Amino acid sequence: MTRMAWGAGFTTEAADGTTLDAWFRWLGWGEYGNEEEVPGSRRSAGSSGIGTATLPGASPAASDIDIDVTLAGGARPDAVRRVTVRPIRLTVDVDDAPSSAADAFLRLHLLSHRLTPPRSLNVDGIFGQLQTVAWTDLGPVAPADLDDVRLALRAQGRGLIVRGLDKFPPLTDYVIPSGVRIADTSRVRLGAHLAEGTVVMHEGFCNYNAGTLGPAMVEGRISQGVIVGAGTDLGGGASIMGTLSGGGTERVTIGERCLIGANAGIGISLGDDCIIEAGLYVTAGTLVKLPDGQVVKGRELSGISGMMFIRHSQTGAVEARQRQGTWIGLNAALH
Repeated sequence: MTRMAWGAGFTTEAADGTTLDAWFRWLGWGEYGNEEEVPGSRRSAGSSGIGTATLPGASPAASDIDIDVTLAGGARPDAVRRVTVRPIRLTVDVDDAPSSAADAFLRLHLLSHRLTPPRSLNVDGIFGQLQTVAWTDLGPVAPADLDDVRLALRAQGRGLIVRGLDKFPPLTDYVIPSGVRIADTSRVRLGAHLAEGTVVMHEGFCNYNAGTLGPAMVEGRISQGVIVGAGTDLGGGASIMGTLSGGGTERVTIGERCLIGANAGIGISLGDDCIIEAGLYVTAGTLVKLPDGQVVKGRELSGISGMMFIRHSQTGAVEARQRQGTWIGLNAALH
């Protein structure tokens, strides 16, 4: 299957020609300049937030003309940061692996603009396409140039704040999702998918290609590739592993209306209406006692709904209890 996506905006290039970042002011599905672009797919990264159609009522062709006018200024050197800002128009096949840093940034933008859910794009090899960048209050800087940039700023009586050295920048430096709260924006990477109604508190974290599908409270860690359903509460210090624990490749999904208690952790998928007791970590290899007395490994329960996982306060055994109704055994369809 081939799915094309396009973006237009600006890249930042270091003095050695490497691409430090790309910001896509306009993006959507289809090919750039194609009048048969998917209806409603075009998005603007303006101050009004995501989901704002670019030039409402205008044809794609007319919009493209305005984009071209905006990008017509050409390359703009930034002597202080030792970079060059260049306009870019890009079309990529999101079913192929990213082929450049700009390609990778476009995919991250598509995710954070909520134009596609986590795990729906090919991000194989994305780390290899991205540079480690100094994310500063002036914008991206090549780490090797930091001392020279500081010196130039000091000569002007100014300072430089380096907020991170990483391949992924903070989400809100590039995309402002509508209807969400993020208490500490450094803890949400570009490429995170935060559905409207999501709250990420100070100790919460969300990686790229991961996130929420509806309103959720995030006070713990959402690892790369994890999807969290609507109405779920991830307690303070809690953690969701990126893949089924034990070296597997199965991505972890948390269903709707789940509660993962403070300092708890989960390395298997959960269906809807599940609870993980505070402080309890359930992995694929955890031995879990079922209501009928059977003991199974956690992976056998991956995806189950309506269960409460606790640690017995006297025996220390991990138990799974039916939250309501009668226990009828494992659902064979899940395994």
